[in-house]
Amino acid sequence: MLLTEELLATEEFFFCFVFLRLRIRVRVDGFMWIRIKGLKNGEFTVQQLVEALGLSLTSTQPQTRARGVKLLSEVLQECYGDLTEKEVEVLIAFYENRLKDHHVTTPPVLQGLRTLTQCPTLPSGSAVSILKSLFQDVHVQSLLLPDRACVYKMLINIMDTREAELKGLGADFVFGFVQSMDGERDPRNLLLAFQIARKIIHRGYNLGKFTEELFEVTSCYFPIDFTPPPNDPHGITREELIKELRHVLTGTPKFAEFLLPLIIEKLDSDVQSAKLDSLQTLAACVALYEHKDLAEFLEGLWASLRREVFQTSSEKIESAGLAALTAITCCLSRKVLNSDSEDALSAFLDMVLKDCKHHLSEPDLKLVWPSAKLLQAACRASNRASHIVTAAVMPALIEQYNSRNQCSHRRTLLEVIQRFIQSVKGSESPENEEQVLSGICPSLCCVTFAALSETNSSLQVTATSVLSSLTKQTGLLSNSQIELAVDHLARLVLSDEDDAVSLAVVACAGGLAELHPTVFITNMIPRIKRVIFSESMKQDGESMQNTQPAVRQRCLSVLAVVSTKPCVAQESTPVLLEVLNAAHSGEVGFSLEEAVLACHSLKRIAERVEDTKDSGRCFHDIIIPQLLSLALQAALQGENSSTRHSPLAEEAFLSTMVAVISTACSRLQSKLAGQTAERFVSLFLDGDVSFLPGNSFPSHIKLLANQQDSWKQSQMVCLLMGCVCSLPRTVMVPQMERLLSELEEMSCTCSHPMSYTSAAKCFAGLVNKIPQGDFLDSVLQKTMTRILCELNLAASRVRTQAYTFMIWVAKALLLRYHPTCTTLTDKMFSLLDDADLGPVVADGFSLLMSDSADVLSRGCHADVRIMYRQRFFSENSTKLVQGFNVAPQEKKPNYLKALSNIVNKLPKQVQVTELPALLSLLLEALTYPDQSVQLSTLSCLEPVIADPPPALIQQLEALVGRLLPLTSAPTMVLPFRARVLHALATPLGDKKRLVRREAVQARGEWFLLGSPGGSSL
Repeated sequence: MLLTEELLATEEFFFCFVFLRLRIRVRVDGFMWIRIKGLKNGEFTVQQLVEALGLSLTSTQPQTRARGVKLLSEVLQECYGDLTEKEVEVLIAFYENRLKDHHVTTPPVLQGLRTLTQCPTLPSGSAVSILKSLFQDVHVQSLLLPDRACVYKMLINIMDTREAELKGLGADFVFGFVQSMDGERDPRNLLLAFQIARKIIHRGYNLGKFTEELFEVTSCYFPIDFTPPPNDPHGITREELIKELRHVLTGTPKFAEFLLPLIIEKLDSDVQSAKLDSLQTLAACVALYEHKDLAEFLEGLWASLRREVFQTSSEKIESAGLAALTAITCCLSRKVLNSDSEDALSAFLDMVLKDCKHHLSEPDLKLVWPSAKLLQAACRASNRASHIVTAAVMPALIEQYNSRNQCSHRRTLLEVIQRFIQSVKGSESPENEEQVLSGICPSLCCVTFAALSETNSSLQVTATSVLSSLTKQTGLLSNSQIELAVDHLARLVLSDEDDAVSLAVVACAGGLAELHPTVFITNMIPRIKRVIFSESMKQDGESMQNTQPAVRQRCLSVLAVVSTKPCVAQESTPVLLEVLNAAHSGEVGFSLEEAVLACHSLKRIAERVEDTKDSGRCFHDIIIPQLLSLALQAALQGENSSTRHSPLAEEAFLSTMVAVISTACSRLQSKLAGQTAERFVSLFLDGDVSFLPGNSFPSHIKLLANQQDSWKQSQMVCLLMGCVCSLPRTVMVPQMERLLSELEEMSCTCSHPMSYTSAAKCFAGLVNKIPQGDFLDSVLQKTMTRILCELNLAASRVRTQAYTFMIWVAKALLLRYHPTCTTLTDKMFSLLDDADLGPVVADGFSLLMSDSADVLSRGCHADVRIMYRQRFFSENSTKLVQGFNVAPQEKKPNYLKALSNIVNKLPKQVQVTELPALLSLLLEALTYPDQSVQLSTLSCLEPVIADPPPALIQQLEALVGRLLPLTSAPTMVLPFRARVLHALATPLGDKKRLVRREAVQARGEWFLLGSPGGSSL
């Protein structure tokens, strides 16, 4: 059989012929697919493959030659790593020759060349040879998109592996690339071309005389206005293109003479995105430029920046313009001044000051802020710029402030002054050089202190901001100025009644105390203490009685805010403890609210104070023992009904004390944490009071004993919980088995709610941290037996205690994914049918799914696994629905409440996914009269109503029907009438007559809603 050109042109026969000659298997299944292993296994060589393709490669038909080259390229793509240097050299010569062939052979030739550029055995000089042939014989932009991408990827391969050879081409490589890229329009290929251009610029390729050509071929795409089509499978974004092009345009100062005029031109555009891109590109490019690159264009750049800041309505463009001005000023600041050289920075800033400074003194102050922002942007660029701008502007601002009478104008000027102080914050002077603001510091202090003495609250608030900014300038204020500032703050704390001023003063004091703690130790804290304990508080008179509690509360808050340094905390915490002592003894007459606030201040100090050995020792040795001592004294005092009742025995105070102890213990170092745990356990188990100050306690104290008449002692178990449940898991709690046994006994037998609840929480917090093993298994087995025994006895008097104990243990196990949790939660589901406990259990699911503040939280180092709520829902939602279906009618509300409590605590995205399946139950829940069920259900439906899934859209009528009865009067929906009418305007133009008719009817009823004779829904 003779092989004719027509037969070889048949694709299937062609492939079969070639591979039969090479004795390679070919499998045809509808359309051919081939696995080639011969080259890799050494069954034949590349030379044999080319010989086998001889007839096709030398055919007179271009399509046949193209298929032969394509097959060769596909084989090489699988085996290029195994080729020898000689084989690669021969193949390159073959492919270079084929670039001169018919255009239909070009795509497979490019594919083969790209594969060869990846060969580790690519001969030296071959990369240059390939590129010369490519640039000479191929017009890239006449190729199809994939083939152009192949060229760009080939260039990237060569640049990454043969950079030295390419640089040897000089500017010819740049010219060849410019020709290849010129006219490219596809964003995928543009991204590749920008990457090549970036490598050329950033890797130091010689641009030669083609600098302008490279700029022109890339800058024609600036600014990028590409908008990707919907559902673009390629994922090319406008941001990616902008980023790559910006790297190109800003990569070399050689582009400055071309880029800066282009940016000035684009800033005249009306397109906001073009302006934003231009400003951001300007800021990026001047970071690499020298002053000489900018000199010719400074006036034009300044005019454009000034216009954008003065006239724009876009905050983004304004911010970008200010950032660009800062970058330009920073660039000019880098110039080294010589005696005979022009100061480019001073010349530029003179131009800025000329256009902006006079606006700061205009009577109406309309352009104060734009001008101030521009000057501040220049000021923050460098230390030298700060000196020039502040020397020219700040004296004028201070003079303007002193000459103005209107508080609004003075406040504006004071705010401008504050922004200038902030703008030089990052431009601190080198050593032995004068501070930027040192020359005008006295004047600034006078203005600030005068404003603090004003009666206008807004002026005082602004003055505190100015003072904060001044104190952050390291070494600017003298000791006398700092002391005077603290005096003013203390005066405002003790006298001013405006809430905004008080908050600003307290915040300012906190920042100042962190920088200058000594002044607060010697000045403010003693002064506050005198006021807190002043006998004048006991004076009669309505004004004193009304104002003094507010002053005390501010004083207590300030003590917490200023105590971020351990040295300050060591002085402020004794004052707070003295307040608690006085509240307990009743000497000064502190109220329960003030005692709670003092304790809350201790908690804030425990949270904010620097975590050092001194601060930990202070809490371990002083604060925690004193708190325990006071609480124990209050509990024992209550045993004698004839003595005064101490506010420190109240539940509100003890809860705050728990937060103090928990926060402090969670931050203790391991050694101190272990000692603290030992002290607490010995106190509560053995009555060891030896570490408590003022040791005058009886020796027979039994805080965990179940004594009906000593609930004030038993409720102190919450303090034990605050300590042992907040310790790190690495700290071993002593006498664990005995402690758990005592806590279990109190949880199941005590009749005082706070006592048995705190005991249950303490037990749960400990169980959550016990490592997996036999000890935990035995504890849980014993505990579950007792819980189930009490709950199964309908006549038991401690079923409520047992249930409380169970739910906290279940929560502890749920958080750590312990399998025993399932038994307890199943028991909770069964109790939903219980006549006594059913409603309580339904509410308990909210506790089970919620975060706990005082125990079983990550802040307390509890073992909390991720997504435990989702896991609980997925495992138990079916059980809940099944229980609802078989429950008696009167018990169904319990199931609905439990369901809504569970769903309500799920993350919003999970709710949107899971609610459609439960929608029918939730809609039914809205029909029950129990308001707690209704509120919980509505909170579940809220996130999906905003963006309803298809399942909800199908039941909109049912949802509206459930919601309308919950509105007791039309006035409740009147606020939504305008929105509904606006939304109903759209279906009025619907193409379906039935839709239009319903829309007209609905809109008419909403128009008449609330009017006489109108619809009442």
